[in-house]
Amino acid sequence: MLTFRNTEYQCSMELTLELIGGKWKSLILWHLGENILRFSELKKALPRITQKMLTQQLRELEQDGLIRRFVYTQVPPKVEYSLTDAGRTILPILAAMCQWGLDYVAAPDPMEACTPATGSLSDNCRE
Repeated sequence: MLTFRNTEYQCSMELTLELIGGKWKSLILWHLGENILRFSELKKALPRITQKMLTQQLRELEQDGLIRRFVYTQVPPKVEYSLTDAGRTILPILAAMCQWGLDYVAAPDPMEACTPATGSLSDNCRE
């Protein structure tokens, strides 16, 4: 059992998926990468996301400490987003996910691309 922000999770995988799961969070983190982007730049990079959903996902990622929001005191307002140190630690995993997608699509039999990991799952991720 794992507790984070007053919520109990059965394993660390459940917590990880809570933090970066869903359709948009991983993509937002991927696009931020080593970049500093404004809201409009993220919206342009993710044309199918609604403004409301982008706002919601950015707020959640900020609350979870994966991105930082910097507001400039100027008119018109300027807000920039970037990854925190914790957010940057997810980049190798996102890169592996990106490569997996390429391998999956390129495989004659997509299930061939789904080879098991060479290591064993940690005990707290087994059911």
